[in-house]
Parts: sequence; structure tokens; C-alpha cells
Amino acid sequence: MSTTEQLPLYHHRPLILGIGGCSGSGKTTLARELTGQLDATLLPLDFYYRDLGHLLPAERALQNFDHPDSIESDLLTQHIEALANGQPIDRPIYDFPTHTRVPDRTESIRATKVLIVEGILALHYESLRKLYDFSIYVNAPHSLCLTRRLHRDIRERGRTESCVRQQYEATARPMADLYVLPSAAHASVTVEGTDSLDWSVEQVMQRLHSAALLP
Repeated sequence: MSTTEQLPLYHHRPLILGIGGCSGSGKTTLARELTGQLDATLLPLDFYYRDLGHLLPAERALQNFDHPDSIESDLLTQHIEALANGQPIDRPIYDFPTHTRVPDRTESIRATKVLIVEGILALHYESLRKLYDFSIYVNAPHSLCLTRRLHRDIRERGRTESCVRQQYEATARPMADLYVLPSAAHASVTVEGTDSLDWSVEQVMQRLHSAALLP
């Protein structure tokens, strides 16, 4: 067997982008659009929430899901490093209504030429920032973030409006002020979540080209 045949599916280090911003800022929409345009692999931080299966359901709902400790950042860092080295990973599958990881199930992920890491705390952890070639912060006012979070959590995560509002005021907004907003200082570029998606994508693509990160 030749040397080329022994190499993993994708053996060149991928371009690694980090996208952060408050919950509801529009970062996920931007990440998904860039994933399509760049034919990238998308790795959301949300899948790396810690498993709360050891707690009673009523106790799980009271946890602070916006604090950095809620994410298993060490595992995420290991997975990004593996993908950067051309190795596949078994990504956890998280069940948001129950706040637990789906037992005995993972999703096999392989890196392509571009890897996008996205989440509210994507620019917070130093261990992750050191792996990024380029980082993006999506800025948006709290009022807009709450409106978008209500729509998403009620529709996609089985939450009630009162639950979402209570959680936002109790943890999401305070944690955003404490951890997410300061992480904007680490971004290569900041885009506005109030701008059109096309304009945000264009700004990012222009900066990637000017930095010679894209051909």
C-alpha cells in the first residue's frame, strides 16, 4: 500500500474558524451559511453540554447553562485537535428537553478543508482560541437576543415562554455580560447581528481573503 493510501480521509490541517456571540445574536445562522459556502464541517458547542442525567429532572432545569463550566471544553478541545490532525471523532448527541446526552449514541465527524466551531462561549476558552486561524464575533442587543431565543427554545427545545424568560434574566443575560461580551476582544472581526446575513457573510469572506486564508 502506498503512503498516500495510508493517510486519513483528509490529511491536511483544516482552516479552523471560531464564531461566538450571545445566544440569539445570529451566530448560528451565520455559521450555517458559512458552512454551506465553504463546504465546511460545523461543530456546535451545544453538543458538548455536560450530561445532567445524575440529577432529578427538576434539578436539571435549575442549572446555569450559560456558565463556562456547563460545557465540557476539555473534550471539545481534544476533538478539535483530533480533527485538525485528520482524525475522525465521535461527537456527543445532546437531548435539550431532558438536559442529557443520548446514551450509547454518538455521531462520527470527519474534518473537511474548513472546520467551524460555533457557540456562545466559542471565543471564551483559551484552549479553543489557540486552535483558531480566524475568529468572528456576532454582536446584537439583548432585546433582540431575547426575542430570537424565545422563538428558538419554544420551537426547537420544548421550553415554555415563561421558562425561557426566567432563564434569560436569571443566567443568560448575566453570563453574557460576564463572559460572552468580553470574548469579543479576541475576535478577528466583529459583525452585527442586526445586519443582513448576506452583508455579514461578505464581510467575513473579504477578511478571510485579505488574510490569505482562502484562495
